[in-house]
Amino acid sequence: MGTLGAGESVALTGQDPALTGVMVAMGWTVESAMGPQPEPVPLAILCGDDGRALTPEHLVFFNQLTTASPGVAFAAPDSGAAAAGRPADAEQVDVDFSQVPPDVARIAFVTYIDPEVRGSGSFARVEGLHLRVVRPDGSELVRFDASPANPEEAQAVVCGELYRYEDGWAFRALGRTYENGLAGVGAEFGLDV
Repeated sequence: MGTLGAGESVALTGQDPALTGVMVAMGWTVESAMGPQPEPVPLAILCGDDGRALTPEHLVFFNQLTTASPGVAFAAPDSGAAAAGRPADAEQVDVDFSQVPPDVARIAFVTYIDPEVRGSGSFARVEGLHLRVVRPDGSELVRFDASPANPEEAQAVVCGELYRYEDGWAFRALGRTYENGLAGVGAEFGLDV
């Protein structure tokens, strides 16, 4: 299916009706330098038809590895990436389509700079921010380079989303940025962060 640009989408199960789930992997590299390093953090938000989080428990992140509903959970990092000659993913989220409840219309994948670890920061020193959608066998379906156009101003990026399409699932590349970090993400998705 290849590489997508911002705003492009692909019908995952439309092209592969036997697809029962995917792994969504997010990755980046932080440019080393003196002083505080930015701390990128991935987050998956399970949303209803209105595009807002169903509840605060419908999130997957480092403190909540699974959601209140089944079907979406953090996976173990890809330890074999370097040996295979490809960049390692920083985090991976498994999505089992058959287990995702019907009230979940979309799953948004966000990366933000954690202000609590080393103070407020931006994506200025974060390179190669990407999102990959991968089959259960490990083969890549689609990739999106989500690096922000103005990294000095971006504190959070909605990289992309899985969404229900016809009788299956599709993926849309987004790359939407927020200068106000988690506060902007929370306002859009109806979360008190």
